[in-house]
Order: sequence, then structure tokens, then C-alpha cells
Amino acid sequence: MSEIDNEFYNLYGDRWYTAKDDPIALLRAETKVKLPWVLKKVAERQFLPSETKILDVGCGAGFLANPLSASGFNVTGVDLSEESLLVARRFDSTKKVEYMVADAYHLPFPDQSFNVVTAMDFLEHVDDPAKVVKEFSRVLKPGGLFVFHTFNRNLVAYLVIIKLVEWLIKNTPKNMHVLKLFIKPSELKKFCESAELIPDEMTGIRPVLSNITLKDLRSGEVPEKFQFKLTKSLLLSYMGSANKS
Repeated sequence: MSEIDNEFYNLYGDRWYTAKDDPIALLRAETKVKLPWVLKKVAERQFLPSETKILDVGCGAGFLANPLSASGFNVTGVDLSEESLLVARRFDSTKKVEYMVADAYHLPFPDQSFNVVTAMDFLEHVDDPAKVVKEFSRVLKPGGLFVFHTFNRNLVAYLVIIKLVEWLIKNTPKNMHVLKLFIKPSELKKFCESAELIPDEMTGIRPVLSNITLKDLRSGEVPEKFQFKLTKSLLLSYMGSANKS
């Protein structure tokens, strides 16, 4: 089976924030659903923004890290793509996010450094997600929060997340996603438990197709009106959280 290609993230430049004919536009649309959910989970823990240190792993161009900083949190974003981090810095309106190149398997931080670790659209891009989750747990403070988003591994997810995107979105990179790296919710719960993280809530995300026309589908682009919504079903993609014991 083909291996995943993570190198294309280096080529986006400002297209991270502007491209419509590329799956990165889907990621932007998803963020509009993910960000409020992440903020809700953090608020449930009664973390005060000014006293809360958040680590966003696989931060890309700052879709999550930058708005979290704008909400008053102390945010660090790490990624292996220096080119993506350059974009993230340019679009950081607060100029307060600390961006750095770092390997998720060996994070350059002491034990118990952060109140929150986020990993959005990241775990399906690594070969050993269980090891990565253990590293997240290492840098989390006791009582800390791990928040994630990833994709379920099944035939429907393969057809929708991989094949349908390839068919409909013009500039979809080859091997942007690989089915074998998708993670079943039950597996991710075990990864958390093995890392001394107590799994909490999981919620699905699905596209809203009711206002999408045949013309939209034929355009090869992601329409501005395209949206995602939360759902009880974890069949396609899902977010979740876990607490550091």
C-alpha cells in the first residue's frame, strides 16, 4: 500500500488561507466547527486563558493555534514543516504564538509543561500514534487535557475521506491520506489509556450537503458555503478528549 505523503504541506504558502481548489479549503471549513468544540472542552476544565499553556502539535499554518492565542491562551505550535510555520507566524494577529519545528515523537519540552495538548488532523499522519500519544501525556500536567481530531478506519471513510475528495477537489495531492493510518475510536481510547490518559467525550464531524449543488460538485473547488457539523456518528471523522490522571 502507498505510504502517506506529508511533504506537500511545504508547498502551500499563503494558499493555506486562500485556496479553494485544494482540500486545504476543507480543513479551513472544519476549523469553524473544531475551534468552538475545543474552547468548550477547555472551558469545562475551568482553565483561565491567561494561566493556560496550550501545545498544538502538527499545527500547520496555525488554523487552531492562532485563534486560541486570540482567545487569550498561551500557545505553542509545533510542526515539522518550517514553510507552514512561516505562514502561521504571518497570520498570527497576536504575534504571541511560539512556533517551532519539532518532532512529535520527541517533543523538546520538560515533563508536565502544558495544561492542554491539541492534535487536530495529525494522528492519521504518523506511523506510531500510540507512541505519539504517550509523548503528549508526558508533557501534560496532571489534570491536563488532550484534545484530538482524526479519521475512522472503515470502507465508508475510505470512500468519502479519500476517494470522494480525490474525485471532486481539483488539486488533491496523491496519498494525502492513507487508509491504514486511519484510527478506530476504540483503538484511540486504548492509546490514551496506555498513556495514563482517561478518555472522555467523542463526537463526530460530517459535511453538510443540503445546500451543495451539482454545479458546485463539478467545479473542482470547495464552495464558500460548504460547512461541517457535529454528529453523534463517529463513522467518518471524530474529535475527542482525554484527561491526564
